[in-house]
Amino acid sequence: MSVHRCGTIALIGRPNVGKSTLLNALVGQKLSITSRKPQTTRHRIRGVLTLPDAQYVFVDTPGFQTRHRSALNRLMNRGVKGALEDIDVAVLVTEAGRFGAEDRAVLGLVPLAVRVFLVANKIDRIEREALLPWLRKTASEARFAEIVPVSAQKRKGLDGLLRALARYLPEQAPLYGEDDLTDRDERFFASELVREKLFRLLGEELPYGASVAIDKFEEVSDPRGPLRRIHASIVVDKDGHKAMVIGAKGEKLKAIGTAARIDMEKLFGGKVYLEIWVKVRRGWADSASALKNLGYD
Repeated sequence: MSVHRCGTIALIGRPNVGKSTLLNALVGQKLSITSRKPQTTRHRIRGVLTLPDAQYVFVDTPGFQTRHRSALNRLMNRGVKGALEDIDVAVLVTEAGRFGAEDRAVLGLVPLAVRVFLVANKIDRIEREALLPWLRKTASEARFAEIVPVSAQKRKGLDGLLRALARYLPEQAPLYGEDDLTDRDERFFASELVREKLFRLLGEELPYGASVAIDKFEEVSDPRGPLRRIHASIVVDKDGHKAMVIGAKGEKLKAIGTAARIDMEKLFGGKVYLEIWVKVRRGWADSASALKNLGYD
């Protein structure tokens, strides 16, 4: 009789090391948004991969922030710590060739009883001659259960990572149904996809203080198939940021909306009617009530 394993695996690390890209690559579905902007991920997201002999429940976490101390960053750091409370394995994701104080700070959050994997991501960006000495040196940073080099973007090393993880998961029945991919709903993903396009299309122009709220989300019957009507608000900190998001003659906001709608239709499997407004809420990232209204918990 074959053994079935199932467990929870937290993906942790400093900002911008590729945790979200790794989650998406492992589960084979875009669940966590990505951009070059640090701290793109602001929420814990569970992604479920079910195979015949194992079910992996991955928890993508925000990058642990050691520099900026806004209420938003404190809340996200609490989310990282909370994700480590009931897990079977912690995967410390680093950028191959780089390991420093920020990585050590994240490593220090892991409870002593939890096995830790070191996953060196972005190996496609470092020469093999430099990678091997770096791996040997970094191995001395902690008693890692396994050290696995991968490239999440190129999908290299992922099968080996899954095989290694399975050895450390408890023998138990699946926690989720065979077709379950995540614990988040469509409303959440609608918000995240708008925020992703906001960051991707504005890049470094847009300051950190921007978020997205879903004001209305409804499914309506339509002869042509399922239709979702979604009204979203992009929330910024200053009037100048609002003008930046809207762009000349509204072109930037239109591009954000079009890109987000296309991705929503792919993810939801149906037509989407999307309207987006831009609102100014000064100091929202330092306001507990504003953060709660925007869905941060």
